[in-house]
Amino acid sequence: MRKRAVVYGTVQGVGYRVSARAEAVRLGVSGTVRNRYDGTVETEVEGDPAAVEEYLSWLHSGSSWAKVTHVDVIDIDPKGESAFRIR
Repeated sequence: MRKRAVVYGTVQGVGYRVSARAEAVRLGVSGTVRNRYDGTVETEVEGDPAAVEEYLSWLHSGSSWAKVTHVDVIDIDPKGESAFRIR
């Protein structure tokens, strides 16, 4: 199972990517997180379905300084990654 999510709101410059990576490591999922030029954050995550869903749920609040307005999520093909990276 792999998902791509785009997170909207005040999510850049507030420690969102670092917090997302810490949450992914805690949950044992793999993937990536990156800032996009339009001010959003994009993340891809794969792993155990329950852990992926917990990570996606976390995205709605994010770091303590973030103000998430909404999150768009789609299914994508797994890549077989074994780590979670900030890009």
